[in-house]
Amino acid sequence: MGQPSSADDDGKGARSGIGVVDKSVAILASVALAPRALADLVATTELPRATAHRLAVALEAHRLLARDSEGRFVLGPRVGELAAALPDPVIVAAGPVLAWLRDECGESAQLYRRDGAERVCVAAAERAHGLRTTVPVGTRLPLSAGSGAQVLCAWSDPASLAGIDAFPERTLNEVRRRGWAQSIGQREAGVASVSAPVLSPEGDLLAAISISGPVERLGRSPGARFAPVLTRGAHRITSTLTP
Repeated sequence: MGQPSSADDDGKGARSGIGVVDKSVAILASVALAPRALADLVATTELPRATAHRLAVALEAHRLLARDSEGRFVLGPRVGELAAALPDPVIVAAGPVLAWLRDECGESAQLYRRDGAERVCVAAAERAHGLRTTVPVGTRLPLSAGSGAQVLCAWSDPASLAGIDAFPERTLNEVRRRGWAQSIGQREAGVASVSAPVLSPEGDLLAAISISGPVERLGRSPGARFAPVLTRGAHRITSTLTP
């Protein structure tokens, strides 16, 4: 038996030297690109028809593949379930930063991600004592109000905001220019917030990091006071993600 190689001779990807595994991965990789009828699967993987069919059906039994309405092979639900079980590196990196923000600012801190026309709180560090604004993890809020929504809209592809009741382009341009956003009573009366974008090492939007609390404590211009801390926290998360 030959030694396992790090790449196929034809340049199609890595091989382990275990034939059934390599062939199964080739099938999954092909289906990940587009739904495949059996003939397409044979053509893209260059596997014998009987082998491609046998392995695809076996992967279907394990819910790694499924069939669409036209009978073509597509990725199955088990793929998403396995991916969801992995720790999210952004949330892991944000945990200690949110706690630091809460302690530095004395206010509750949150991490938001965009999901269509909403933003979702995916991590939080709550103020332990006194009057606080609590946003439980999993809370969904519209993209039409709040500093976190401003940030997520400002760094999103404008085409993806079509049909969403978001913010005027003038507002989003100003948020991008400053590098942060603030809001006073936008989402909830008496509540102020400041947010900054969390970007990937390549500069793509990952999330918005925020603090929020009563206007009486944050004031009417909370950005001037807290934005430097928010942007520093966002940079800390990004630096953790840098290879």
